[in-house]
Amino acid sequence: MITIRNLSKHYGDKIAVAGLDLDVPAGELFCMLGPNGAGKTTTLRMITGLLRPTGGRAQVGGFDIVEQALQAKALLGYVPDRPYLYDRLTGRELMRFVGGLYGMDEALCESRSESLLESFSLGHAHDQLVGTYSHGMRQKLSFAACFLHQPKVVVIDEPWVGLDPRSIRRIKDDLRQRAANGLTVMMSTHTLSIAEELADRVGIFHGGRLLRVGTVEEIKAIASGPGSLEDVFLELTAEDADTQADQTQAREITA
Repeated sequence: MITIRNLSKHYGDKIAVAGLDLDVPAGELFCMLGPNGAGKTTTLRMITGLLRPTGGRAQVGGFDIVEQALQAKALLGYVPDRPYLYDRLTGRELMRFVGGLYGMDEALCESRSESLLESFSLGHAHDQLVGTYSHGMRQKLSFAACFLHQPKVVVIDEPWVGLDPRSIRRIKDDLRQRAANGLTVMMSTHTLSIAEELADRVGIFHGGRLLRVGTVEEIKAIASGPGSLEDVFLELTAEDADTQADQTQAREITA
């Protein structure tokens, strides 16, 4: 459902994403792991069409996200790391607005909105202005809006910030169930324990590059000794950081 070939993003001399190749099949829950600045958010924004790639291409459901943007985005749901919502709309009005963007039938939109708002424990607040919502409530509203049009692919950027343990458990269960029913999920997270629990596969990113990809057990197996996913992650990113530092020093000496 997601096909990425030689995808890159440059900001002047800075390389945010360098030649990424990746396939995420239907029904897979793929977790992107990496330190700050690894290129995770930039990659996700290119997949959703919010950023235009410098090079390469990304397809969603066979549609190129640049050349066939409307078809690709019709299949997508997106939950950003910071939910920017319209503060002067109520929760119900925001759901109606999102449904209109996707051309949904009004009655169907209303029915799904009520169900999703209840499902994410927002039924009591659907007629309150979004500006009065806490960060956690806004995050849950983002999830509800994301699923409104029943997307085939969901892109989620660090979704757990501001959520209480019960909400995290609810969303984890929901994502796992939706993936079992065929939804493709591509998610970035710093919470390694959640990635270890949820992911069918994980990818470890650093310095704009994909260092390793595989199941949690496959990633663990490449470590120098037995350990958790966290141990492997720290080992890989430390090695890569040392390599980049050596390369930088060599370029400076040459210059």
